[in-house]
Formats: sequence, structure tokens, C-alpha cells
Amino acid sequence: MFVIEYMNKKELKKLVFATNNLHKLEEAREILAGEFEIVSLAEIGCHDDIPETADTLEGNALIKARWVKEKYGYDCFADDTGLMVDALGGAPGVYSARYAGEHCTFADNVNKMLSEMEGKRDRKAHFATVVALVLNGETNTFEGRVDGYISEEAHGDGGFGYDPIFIAEETGRSFAEMAPEEKNAISHRGRAMRKLADFLKTNDF
Repeated sequence: MFVIEYMNKKELKKLVFATNNLHKLEEAREILAGEFEIVSLAEIGCHDDIPETADTLEGNALIKARWVKEKYGYDCFADDTGLMVDALGGAPGVYSARYAGEHCTFADNVNKMLSEMEGKRDRKAHFATVVALVLNGETNTFEGRVDGYISEEAHGDGGFGYDPIFIAEETGRSFAEMAPEEKNAISHRGRAMRKLADFLKTNDF
């Protein structure tokens, strides 16, 4: 989730990435470096536990963007991301972050996924991110997707979430085996955020 402040056009535009996930914040700063100044949600004094009650990524992103706009008055960007596994009927999808329970860790989710996929031949999956933008009374959404498959065991020690077991089709390696700049170049979130950045630049925001 992001919030934009209008600044002098000669200055770097400021975006607040409204997330409690430090890994996402680091990715955002890598992807938008040189274009925007990225600050955290905490830096604008927002510590709300924003609900995510929609059954789609777009729905959750819109809920979060509108929440910040309505509660804090900022034009806002919000993102939601999910891992969709073919053999599991598209699960965990919008429940990816809490797949193993409300207070689960990344390792808990990875272990549950490996258990659910044990013995399955079809291991195709994809990551998707939707970024919702509420700006000047208008709403726009930007999507990013990367295809791949679920490995039978963890590979690499970088990244976060399902990165150790998601093998990207384009590289044949897990996200956790890639350097940050390599992952950001092809990742679902990277693609969605670059569409967002292009939109903001094109529309001179």
C-alpha cells in the first residue's frame, strides 16, 4: 500500500508504502529507486490493522487504498499478492499470507505448501500482485504476474514468503536463489509496481 504527497516538482516525489512487511518495503525501494522517496506507513502515523475481507486480490487492494484515503486523507496506493497453485484449485490465493493460520510464519506456510503438494505431479503455479490507486477521485489498478512451479524442497536463503519453493519459469531458479535486482526484474510485484510508476510519470504526478 502506498500514499503520495504532492511536492515541489523539482523534488523527488514521496510515496508511503503502507505495509508492516519490511521485505516488501525493501523491494519497493529497490524498484522505485531514483524515481520516488519511499517511506513507511508508520512514518505518517498510521498503525491501523486494516481489514482484508475481499475474496480477490483487487478487492483487498481497493479496501486498503480507500481506508487510508478515508481515514487519513491521502491519495493512496495499496497492493495485495497471492500464490495460485493449479493442483490446489488456485489456493492459497488471497489467503497466501495466512495459509497455515492467522499467526503463522513464512516457514509455517512453506511447510504446509510442501505437505499439500506431496506426491502431486502437476506443480504449476503463479504469483500475482494487484496494486490499486485512488488518486484525485479516480481508481486505477495495475497487475503483475510471474509463472512457475512449486519445487519439492526449499532452495536458496534469500527473499521471503514462498520464495524458497517457487521456481520462476523464466530463470529455472527459486526467487530465494536470486539477487534482489534479478528477482525484482521479473517478479509479480516488480511488474505491477513498474506499471504504477509508469502511470504516475506519464500523468505527471
